[in-house]
Amino acid sequence: MANIKSQIKRNKQNEVRHQRNKAVRSEMKTRTATAVVAAETGAEDAPERLRRAMKRIDKAASKGVIHRNQAARRKSRIMRRVNAANAAAAETEAAD
Repeated sequence: MANIKSQIKRNKQNEVRHQRNKAVRSEMKTRTATAVVAAETGAEDAPERLRRAMKRIDKAASKGVIHRNQAARRKSRIMRRVNAANAAAAETEAAD
């Protein structure tokens, strides 16, 4: 445990930031997962869920929770999965 006042304060600040970052990261992952599942199942609100996931990733990057390159990578991967799910759905539509 720190004895110096400034270090005690720094530890408290770090803990608050850690909790905030953890919440942002968790919500980002949840929104991403729901967007992918919605796209794969063909839900009606899939585009809205995708938009919310993208927004949450951008917000995490702007707050510094994740690096901007990581945000771009995550967005790219989500779009690839959603596009693949849409293509598969279109293929099954065409086959029927």
